[in-house]
Amino acid sequence: MAQNTQRIGWIGMGRMGYPMAERLLKAGYDVSIWNRTKSKAEPLAKVGGKIVDKLSELSGCDIVFSIVAEGKDVEQVYFGKDGVLSTNKTPPVFVDCSTIAVEESVEIRKRLKERGADFVCAPVSGNAKVIKAGKLSSVCSGPKAAFDKAEAMIKVFAPKGVAYVGEGELARVCKIAHNVMLGVVIQNLIEITLLVNKMGVPRHAFLSFLNNGVMGSMFTAYKSPALVNLDWTTTFTPELLRKDLDLGLGLADEVDVPMPITAATRAILQMHMGHAMLQKNPEEYLAKDFAALMETMAISAGMKLESENKQVPTGLE
Repeated sequence: MAQNTQRIGWIGMGRMGYPMAERLLKAGYDVSIWNRTKSKAEPLAKVGGKIVDKLSELSGCDIVFSIVAEGKDVEQVYFGKDGVLSTNKTPPVFVDCSTIAVEESVEIRKRLKERGADFVCAPVSGNAKVIKAGKLSSVCSGPKAAFDKAEAMIKVFAPKGVAYVGEGELARVCKIAHNVMLGVVIQNLIEITLLVNKMGVPRHAFLSFLNNGVMGSMFTAYKSPALVNLDWTTTFTPELLRKDLDLGLGLADEVDVPMPITAATRAILQMHMGHAMLQKNPEEYLAKDFAALMETMAISAGMKLESENKQVPTGLE
């Protein structure tokens, strides 16, 4: 089937979903979009997006993509009262880019199979800035034939690389492991940055050294401006990170893999979330980026942080 005749349904216009769908539209795909808050999707009409009022309007699509917060949200948009499958039509392939529990994914796959649809798990690595820079990647699992149908589309929003790891929910396992590393790395990055900073090294200078060396990574580079300038513009919330650490620890318990560093990181993150309860506006504080954990760690170190007001490369240019 030619690219421009593929009818794509897209569910989710959050920080990730919007720029991912936008890349598909700019690549010339026919994309119909649903979002709980319709106004968030409406700007994409300017680049060809077809904004729909009801999820059931996506039932005639060839492939339906979704990226939402939790497994219960995936279940609701697919099988809910007014969900995609609330009509007698069934899209042949569903591709979910969310981060959800393995057992939730198993159940969704089972229910889709009963309707004659294939299910591809396609979680991604990165944030909105990474998407716009064309450096997003994805890990996928599910029936190989269904993946083959969706691969070209996934590569549009994840041009950095698309790894097919096998059948079933293996991509979920990979993404959970990925996000566990995210939590552990940000915690350690904050610790060492505070250490050198308290001993007199400017944060921007230390992070420049780190990012230019063998220990630097795309992640340490694009989080450096936040740590230098205390910019907690949200890319990922502490609550979502805690959910993913819990998912990782749950998997580890199932297969008897010790993860003591992950457990310690989870406890420290909980400390940060408890600290938020002491703020004037706890909900607003918890809506900050997970890197704001640096503020809690600085208090524990007896430090009062100030922005260094420095232009710091993100590594995404």
